[in-house]
Amino acid sequence: MRNYLLKMKAFLMVAMLMVISIAAANAQGREVTGTILDATLKDPLPGVTVLIKGTTRGTNTDLDGQFRLNVQPGDETLVISFVGFTPQELSIGNQSVFNIELEEDIMSLQESVVIGYGTQDKKEITSAVASVGSEQFNRGNFTNPTQLLQGKVAGLSVTRPGGNPNSQPTVRLRGISSFGATQSPLIVLDGVIGASIDAVDPNDIETFDVLKDASAAAIYGTRGAAGVILITTKRGSSRKGVSNVTINSFGSADVATNLIPILSPEEFVERGGVDYGSRTDWRDEILQTAYNGTVNASVTGGFENTSYLASVNYRNNDGIIRGTNRETLNTRFNLNHGALNNRLRMNLTLSYTDTEAQDVNGEAVRYATVFNPTAPIRESGAEAENNFGGYFQRPLFDFYNPVALINQQKFTTEVRAALYSYRVEYDLTDKITIASQFSQDKLTVLSTQFFSRQDFQTGFGRNGQAGQNMFDRTQSIWNGTIRFEDEIFDRMNFTFLLGGETQTFAERGMNASTTRFLFDLGPNNLGAGGLRFGPGTGMDSFASRAVLNSFFGRANFNYSNTYFLSASLRAETYSGFGRENQTGYFPAISAGADFTQIFDMGIFSQFKPRASFGVVGQLPPSPTLALGIFGNGNRIPLDPTNPIGSVFVGPRRLSNPNPQLQWETTQEFTVGLDYALFNGKVTGQMDYYQRNISDLIFNVTVGRGFPSAVEPGRPYTADNVWANVASLSSAGFEFLATVNDVKLGPVSWTPTLNFTIYKRTRISDLGAGSLSIGEIRQGVPGSPGQNDNPMIWNREGERIGDFYGPRLLGLTDGGEYILSGETPGEFERLGSALPTGDFGFSNTFVYGNWDLNLLLRGSWGHMIYNSFRGFYENADGASLTWNSVLTKNTPTSPLVTSTPSFSDLYLEKGDFVRLDNLQIGYNIPTGSASVNNLRVYGGVQNLFTLTQFSGVDPEVRWEDGTGNDANPLAPGIERRNTYFLPRIWTMGLTLNFK
Repeated sequence: MRNYLLKMKAFLMVAMLMVISIAAANAQGREVTGTILDATLKDPLPGVTVLIKGTTRGTNTDLDGQFRLNVQPGDETLVISFVGFTPQELSIGNQSVFNIELEEDIMSLQESVVIGYGTQDKKEITSAVASVGSEQFNRGNFTNPTQLLQGKVAGLSVTRPGGNPNSQPTVRLRGISSFGATQSPLIVLDGVIGASIDAVDPNDIETFDVLKDASAAAIYGTRGAAGVILITTKRGSSRKGVSNVTINSFGSADVATNLIPILSPEEFVERGGVDYGSRTDWRDEILQTAYNGTVNASVTGGFENTSYLASVNYRNNDGIIRGTNRETLNTRFNLNHGALNNRLRMNLTLSYTDTEAQDVNGEAVRYATVFNPTAPIRESGAEAENNFGGYFQRPLFDFYNPVALINQQKFTTEVRAALYSYRVEYDLTDKITIASQFSQDKLTVLSTQFFSRQDFQTGFGRNGQAGQNMFDRTQSIWNGTIRFEDEIFDRMNFTFLLGGETQTFAERGMNASTTRFLFDLGPNNLGAGGLRFGPGTGMDSFASRAVLNSFFGRANFNYSNTYFLSASLRAETYSGFGRENQTGYFPAISAGADFTQIFDMGIFSQFKPRASFGVVGQLPPSPTLALGIFGNGNRIPLDPTNPIGSVFVGPRRLSNPNPQLQWETTQEFTVGLDYALFNGKVTGQMDYYQRNISDLIFNVTVGRGFPSAVEPGRPYTADNVWANVASLSSAGFEFLATVNDVKLGPVSWTPTLNFTIYKRTRISDLGAGSLSIGEIRQGVPGSPGQNDNPMIWNREGERIGDFYGPRLLGLTDGGEYILSGETPGEFERLGSALPTGDFGFSNTFVYGNWDLNLLLRGSWGHMIYNSFRGFYENADGASLTWNSVLTKNTPTSPLVTSTPSFSDLYLEKGDFVRLDNLQIGYNIPTGSASVNNLRVYGGVQNLFTLTQFSGVDPEVRWEDGTGNDANPLAPGIERRNTYFLPRIWTMGLTLNFK
C-alpha cells in the first residue's frame, strides 16, 4: 500500500484526540488531603494509589505527591500503595490532613496480576501465572505483539521460522494441547475474550499476564485449553490537569543472513550441469536490503476521576525479498471515568487497525537457491517475448525462473480489525460491586491472487488466472458479574465472583477465481476471465453462526496473608457440539502458603509452595462438525437435449453427522514454588505440571455405506466423520529466576533466566470403539519422487512428532546409499521433531544514563528435516537439472549418487543458541521542564546463531504449513519455501513531553 491518505488520517486523528476531555464528577462528602513522600529520599511520589479500604473508591497523587479524597460516613481506613514500595493502612478517624512516607519494597509483592475477570495481588496467586511488563519486553522491530514475549516466559514458545514480515508467529504454551482443534493460547485483550491479535499495536501494550495452567485458565472454560494470554493496554493518568505526549520513531535495515551454500556456476558445470552461458546469482537478484520505518504517537492525560489515552501507530515493513511488504496503521482510544465519588466507574475502548500486505510465491525462495546458475534472467527472441515476457524459461519439470515468479505473480492481503468495548462497574456497597461489559470484535480479510498470462508456472497454460477471497468474522460478547469482598472473620479475607456470559460467533466468506484473460487485468476484474470452471477456477461462499452461553463463579480465601485458597467452576453450553453433549463443566482448585510467615526461613524472604488442579475444554475448529456437512457436488445436466440450459449443481455430503461430538477435555495438575531470597534480591518461581487430554477431536476416514459407530442403526453416507478419538499425556518443568540490581562497580546488572524441560507429548489412545486408527502418518517430503514417503508416524502409545525411516549405514565406493531397511516395515524411529527444552536469558545493564538490553534464547532436543539437502544435495544424474547445495553436513567423500530418498542422513539436530535482541540506549539530559524524557537508541536482532543445523533456520517447527493448512501432526520439517532469515539493524528516538 502506498496510500498517503492513511498517513494524513493518522496525524489528523492524533490532533483530534488530543483535544478530547471529560468534565470531572462533582465531589461530595468530607474531604481529606495529604502528601506522600519517599521515606529515603524525602521526594514527593506522584501516581501513588490512595483507596478507601474495602471499596474501589480512591485517587492518585499528583506531581507534588499530594492527593484529595472524599470520604463518607463509615469509611475507616486508607490504603496507600505504590509499585516498589511497602503499602500502608491508616485509620481515618477525624483526621483531615495526612503526611505519609513510604518505604521501598524491592520484592513488590503487592503488585496486582490480571487474572480472569479481575485482578489479584501477586502474593495471593496460587496458580501458574507469569506477568511481563513493558519494561521487560523484547526490544526491536516486531510486526506481531506476541514477539514481545519471545524467550521471556518459561513454558511459552513463540516461534517464527524464517523472516517473512507477513507470517504470523506460532505460539505454544506448555507444548501440544491438541491436534484437531486450535493449539494457540486464548487472547483476552482488555477483557475482550478471543480478540484478534491484529487489534492492538505492540507499542500500546502495558502488560502481558500468562495463565499457564488449567486451574488459572478454567475460568474461561472451553476456550482455555491451550492457555490464556491476557493483554492490558496502556491507560492515561488520573492526575488532574496532567497530560503527556510520547513519540517513538525508529528506522531499520534488514539484511539477509545464513544463505545455504550452493555450487558456483563453474562447479555446477563441472559436475555435469547444462551451461546456458550466463553467470547469475539468483538470490542476489531477488534479495534487497529492506529499509523500514515505524512511528508511534500517544497522548495520555487526566482530570479528576478521568483518564484517557489516544494513540496512532504506523509501521512499514518491507521484506528482504523484493515484492514483500506489510504496512499497518493502528489507532486506539481508551477512556476511564469515575462518578458518584468513584462508586461508578466507566471504561470505553476503541481500536481500529488497517493492514495491507504484499507477498510473493514462496517457491521463489526455493528456485533462487537451486535454479541453474548459468541461465540468464531474460533472453531475446519472439517466443520468449510473446510467451514469457522476455524471461528465460525452459519446459523442464519443477524449473521456474524466480525473478519471473516475483514479477509475474502478485498476492495481496488487506486486514481490517475493529474492536470496541464498554464496561461499567458500580459499588452497591463497600463490599459488593456489580459490573457489566459488552464488546464486539470485527475482522475482515480480503486477499487476491494474480498470475500473468505470461507466467510460466501457472498463468501461461491458462491464459492468466486471478482470484479473490473474502472473510468476515464478528464476535460479540456480553457478560455481567457481581463481586463480594469481606473479612468474614478475624484475618480471613474472602472474595467471591459470580458471573454470566454469552458469546456469539458469526463468520462468512466468499471465494472466486477464473482463468483465460485477453489482457493482464489483475484480480479486480474477474468478469474478464473467459473460463468459469476447470483448473484454476471456482466460486463458493459460506456462513456459520454459533453461540456459547456460560455461567461461572470463583471464590478466593486469604488467611492472615499466609494461607491462600482459590476455587472456580464454569458451566458452558455450545451450539456447535452434538445435541447430546452441548454442556460441559470446568472446575479448578488451587492452594498455597507463604512459609516465611510461619517459620524463620533464613535467607528466604518468600517461600510459597502451591498446588493446583483444573479442567479446561476445547472448542472444535468449526461449529458445523457435529451436523454432517453438505457441499457442492458435480454439475449435472438434467436435460440431455439442453446440456447448458439445464445444468445444476447437486449437493454432496462432505462429512457424516455425529450427535455425540463433545469437548476436548484437558486435566492438568501443577505443583509450584514462588520464592525470594536475600530480602528480594533474587526472585523467581518454578513449576512441575502433568497434563492429560482426552476426547481429542479428529477427522476420521470411514467406509461409506458401513454401519455408523456414532449413529447406531444408520450407515455412513460420506467418507469421513469428526469424532472424539484420542488421548494425550505430557509433563514438564519450568524455572524462572531474576537477580535484581547486581552491582558491577558503577554498572547495575539485572539478569533473568528461564527454562523449560518438556516430557514430550505421548498418544495414550488413538481411536474409539469401531473408529480404530492405530497410527497417523504425515509429513510427505514432496516432489520430485518423494510424494509417497511420510516421515512422521504418530502411533498409539508413542510420542507425537517422531521421525521414522531407514538409517544410513554408509555409502558404497560409488556413493550409493547403504540403508538399514528398504520397506516401511523395516523403518526405525530416528528422533523427535519436538524439543526437550528451551530457554531465555535476558540481561539489563545500566550505567548512568546508558542502558543495554540483550536476550539470548535457544531450544534443544529437536530434529529438523533439511529439505534442501533432502532434494538438492545428491550428485545423481537426475538432480543435475538444479543446482546443488553443499553445506557443512553434506557428504563429500564420496558424494551421494543415489536418487534422493528420505533417511536419517537428512535429519539434523536443531539445537541452537541465538542472540535474539541487543539494544543500547542513552537518556539525554534536557534541563527542560516540559521534556520528561529524550532517549536515543540503536540495536540489532538476530546478531548470531550457534547451531549444527545447516538449513535456513534451526527454530522449532511445531507444525507443518501455516494458517488453516497448518498440520500439528507433521512438525520438524523445514520446507523448501522457507523465507530467508534477516538480521535487523535499528536506530530510534523516544521523546516524552508535557
